[in-house]
Amino acid sequence: MPEHKIGTREEWQAARDGLAKLEAEQAERNEEIKKKRLDLPWVPVEKEYEFDTEEGKKTLAELFEGRSQLLAYNIMFGPDYTNGACPGCSNLGDGLDGSLVHLNHRDVTLLCFSRAPIERLAAYKQRMGWQFPYVSTYNTEFAFDFGLALTEEQAQQIREVKEMIDNPPEWLQEWSRQVGAELKDGLREGPSWIAFARENGTVYHTYTVMAPDPFVAPYFSFLLERTPKVQPAEPRSWRKDEYPD
Repeated sequence: MPEHKIGTREEWQAARDGLAKLEAEQAERNEEIKKKRLDLPWVPVEKEYEFDTEEGKKTLAELFEGRSQLLAYNIMFGPDYTNGACPGCSNLGDGLDGSLVHLNHRDVTLLCFSRAPIERLAAYKQRMGWQFPYVSTYNTEFAFDFGLALTEEQAQQIREVKEMIDNPPEWLQEWSRQVGAELKDGLREGPSWIAFARENGTVYHTYTVMAPDPFVAPYFSFLLERTPKVQPAEPRSWRKDEYPD
């Protein structure tokens, strides 16, 4: 017998109607949040940054590729990682390519940042089969200036980070082995989305959001939420070429 409650069609419809009301309320709340997000002030980026890309050096303005909006995900792949990027961030990256053409046709350039050198990013991108632009912030202050990474001193000052470094749970120790970096280095990278706008030659920082916000999650997580069985809590993520089977 199934462990879940079994009911009639009428019972299902009544329960579904109650859920629909909550979902409508959530959708209304999301619209309010979206408006406040759009109302955030734009901050001019006055510092000059130069990034390593697969096509050579580019400025922040050049990363827009002629569009007026730039949306980027900061993948946890620090200079100290020897085995590749964070598996969870890699899961998110696996879902981005299908969005490229749609965002590009809506005046948005989509790309990913990481602090590892470009040669290692390019090799990992090939391994994962990704097509989106992957940009290195190696040897720049960009990630630190925008809160996408922590300095060693900052990491020690954040209680939650220090506790995870000093007393890591088993799954976090496994994560450390997966990325090939000590936790004191690995946990300094920030899984984050960041957005910029460009108008009249000026680049503006408009938005940043970091995990554990639901937006900073693999796309398939949103699909799993609609499936009928409760997904077991599994903090560990697998890269798509490393599943045990």
